[in-house]
Amino acid sequence: MDMRTYSTDEIHILEISGRFDANTVQPVATWLEQTTSTPGARVLINLTDTTFVDSTALATLVQALKRCQQMQGDLYLCGMRHPVHKIFELTRLDKSFNIFSDKDCALQAFVK
Repeated sequence: MDMRTYSTDEIHILEISGRFDANTVQPVATWLEQTTSTPGARVLINLTDTTFVDSTALATLVQALKRCQQMQGDLYLCGMRHPVHKIFELTRLDKSFNIFSDKDCALQAFVK
């Protein structure tokens, strides 16, 4: 797994490529804990190049979402490939997260 982080218009963006699982989750969890603990944080996780997520990765995302909401922030996901999106559907997490087709759509949603 590779991760890339950057900010644009006060939106913190995390791009994950490859497998996002128990073996690779720690750097993502650390970054998300720091970023979502800021009041009013706006976070976008781009999963366009993510090929697989496991339960540990899902739990990490759920914890980040809850923390972000407690701090009156927003956490959005975007760019899921079909197999990854299917995992979100099967776990019904697609109902908990704001999921966008691509990064541009997600960034526009932060403006509204």
